[in-house]
Amino acid sequence: MANSNFRPIFHPTGAQTKGMTDQFSPEDEEYMRLALTLAGQAQGRTSPNPMVGCVVVRNGQIVGQGYHRQAGTPHAEVHALAAAGDEANGATLYVTLEPCSHFGRTPPCADAIIRAGVKRVVAAMVDPNPLVAGKGLSRLRAAGIEVATGLLATEAARLNEAFIKAITIGLPLITYKAAFTVDGKLATASGDSRWVSSEASRQLVHQMRNRYDVIMVGSETVLLDDPQLNCRYPGGRDPIRLVVDGELRTPVTAQILRSSATAPCILATTQAAPAPKLAQLSALPGVEIWSYPTPRYVPLPDLAADIRKRGWNSVLLEGGGKLAGAMLAAGLIDKVEFFLAPKLLGGDGLSPFAGGEPKRMADALHLYDLAISLATGDIHLTAYLHPPALKAR
Repeated sequence: MANSNFRPIFHPTGAQTKGMTDQFSPEDEEYMRLALTLAGQAQGRTSPNPMVGCVVVRNGQIVGQGYHRQAGTPHAEVHALAAAGDEANGATLYVTLEPCSHFGRTPPCADAIIRAGVKRVVAAMVDPNPLVAGKGLSRLRAAGIEVATGLLATEAARLNEAFIKAITIGLPLITYKAAFTVDGKLATASGDSRWVSSEASRQLVHQMRNRYDVIMVGSETVLLDDPQLNCRYPGGRDPIRLVVDGELRTPVTAQILRSSATAPCILATTQAAPAPKLAQLSALPGVEIWSYPTPRYVPLPDLAADIRKRGWNSVLLEGGGKLAGAMLAAGLIDKVEFFLAPKLLGGDGLSPFAGGEPKRMADALHLYDLAISLATGDIHLTAYLHPPALKAR
């Protein structure tokens, strides 16, 4: 299982926080935390863009605030400056990511800040996008605006960890979610898994689905559970459903194929797919077929790269053990969300990871940045499979 394929997620430090000053007041931190909270309201909505929040303050009063709501729509700074109006002149602007300096689907935010007469800009972190990467801050400084970076940089990087990995490495952030008993069983030997975790844990999973762009499962999960993989969280939205199905075993009647206009179902398959079944599934509304020129197994690194090419930054891998084991071996899993139920199953139940095993304990993969919660009645463990490449100061 041990391998050298893991590539750490970017975190800001050094050149990424150039110009950072430690002279931040408690009020500065308060306003930046508000900006981060605003940014988080758009989770699952902004890909391929980052989540960004902005607060404009003048004379100790908030005069404008906003956040980037969806790709192709105005950025956070534009919303905040519009709300502030003339009060932006001479104000301090707090933003969770460096203002852009280039023309994309919207004009440069740095220019809008300059026109508004903002006196000071506090950015949590430099934008790792090569099209920006310090250019926005340089433009602000050239216009005589005081600029400071690095305030709550670690929190800002964690909020946009999927965007940061996608823009710097060209792959989506992939999180493996699994519920299993404390003796490590996903299901009984017959495949029965309803229900391992608590109702509260399952509700939390629906909140996760609301935040991720794509849900990925293997064909075995579809055959055993016939899941819908939709989001049943109030105000949530369905992510893209993706089935890794090298032999195209997904039944035409599978619930996962019932799609909406905003959440198609993708079947990733290979040359092993039977032609009649391929034609039948291709004809279904809302179903896409991604076919790879391999004999039986979908090339997972290629699949991950293609997900990013479609503009999706984050993937929630929900099973099963064979697919998770293959993803782990390929070094594609960045993060885990595990729900350990206070149950013992014993016997020959299914494991969260199937496939190759290290021969020595010294070769086991380590988890980093562990966070544990008991709020749902299960042990909810969040962790990363590699340490941050760089840590914020």
